[in-house]
Amino acid sequence: MSGKEGTGRGHPEEQEQRDHDARSGYLGFVAHEVRNPLSTALWSAELLSRMGAEERGGPRGEKLTAMCLRSLSRVRQLIEDHFLAERLDVGGIVVRPEPLGLAEVVEEAIGRRPSDIGPITVVADPGVTLHADRMLLDRALDGLLAAAGREGTPVRVVLRAERGQVSLSIQGGPITPDAFVDPRKGSPSDLKGRALTLPVVRRAALALGGRLAVEGESFVLTLPLEPAYTPRPDASAHP
Repeated sequence: MSGKEGTGRGHPEEQEQRDHDARSGYLGFVAHEVRNPLSTALWSAELLSRMGAEERGGPRGEKLTAMCLRSLSRVRQLIEDHFLAERLDVGGIVVRPEPLGLAEVVEEAIGRRPSDIGPITVVADPGVTLHADRMLLDRALDGLLAAAGREGTPVRVVLRAERGQVSLSIQGGPITPDAFVDPRKGSPSDLKGRALTLPVVRRAALALGGRLAVEGESFVLTLPLEPAYTPRPDASAHP
């Protein structure tokens, strides 16, 4: 699911045009996803500014405030994911491995999960330590837990270490075949702003020296136990 399908097929000019079209479609999707909730937030804020203090404190003001906050949260998620994806594509993030207790890192990710994510159970080999970039590993775990546990779906996480690597199997809701592929203009929206989350996870996995796959009904993230550094992950998915 690398998004480089078609590379080496046909003439270089044709491949360049396909890449251009895919890039254009991806940016069109991002622009559309950001524009809609941002417009809603601005509209809500404008209405609130026109209200008197008493009305702003009433039910209508509370409703508009909640709408504004939801829209801004969606925009924030989209922008953060988009810029992280872009930085990973161009090798703009220095990967700094450090020793991490994997079970502890997973428990912290569970503790900060959004309220709409379902309950999570963990089965783990005790005492597994790996060397990985903490920020990228956190983003990968946050994204996988959010995708698996959406709409309150219960999630099961299984951690196994063997042969110099660790695998994290995360099972929850249904997984679409194109889960890791960059969306294009016309792709379905995500009301939580998570449309770019799994494509970011794919990039993060490669930057960590690992791989991401779907096995049955589970996301499986496999990482090396020893330090891994990929200067410029070839993770773009503008197929």
